[in-house]
Amino acid sequence: MSTAEATPCVLVVEANEELAHDVSNDLRESGYIPLVATTIDSGIEEVRNRHPALIVVNRMLAGESGLDLCQQLRSQGDRTPMLLLMARDNLDDRVACIEAGADDYFLKPYRSDEFLALVSAYLQPSEHGIEQLVFGELTLNVTNRQATRGSQVIDLTMKEFELLKYLMEHPREVLTREQILENVWGYNFMGESNVIEVYIRYLRLKIDGKGEKRLIQTVRGVGYVLREA
Repeated sequence: MSTAEATPCVLVVEANEELAHDVSNDLRESGYIPLVATTIDSGIEEVRNRHPALIVVNRMLAGESGLDLCQQLRSQGDRTPMLLLMARDNLDDRVACIEAGADDYFLKPYRSDEFLALVSAYLQPSEHGIEQLVFGELTLNVTNRQATRGSQVIDLTMKEFELLKYLMEHPREVLTREQILENVWGYNFMGESNVIEVYIRYLRLKIDGKGEKRLIQTVRGVGYVLREA
């Protein structure tokens, strides 16, 4: 494999020329290959032609929404990790981010150290020694980040995968919110702790089908535990 092939490409979808330039320079200096698109259509074309390892998109583009790009790619079956640049950090924005299919977000004003730490968390080489984690009928494939419960196949975003993986690595162990934030949002997380509740909610919607027992239990005032009710 050549050096170019081994170097991850990161697509930046950003209409602000100055910000796109700053982000691209930071990525290049950190050893990544930056690609830049200014619209949703050009961004999707870059994804199809260049197959980036990571997509970074501003939620507010010129007359467009970065959420639309996320939704279009996810509806087409594209599982490339996506990060949203957002101006606000509140529950509604986080829910919109998850519903659109984005994996994570970072906040304005742009800070290169926080951004690069987040990029590194998504693009660092896998060190997983175990190919699968199993809890009852729930199986997590750590290679393709796909879960199954019984015969149901469950596609996960990167952050949903990391959260479920952490829970499955500690079955029947009550994990505090602080432990989850440190181990799943390990970079210097600056958001509110109720981001966990948002992701737990969507993870439950994916892994708990009709008539099936809820596997992720809430321990009031403490945190969460993976166990059979």
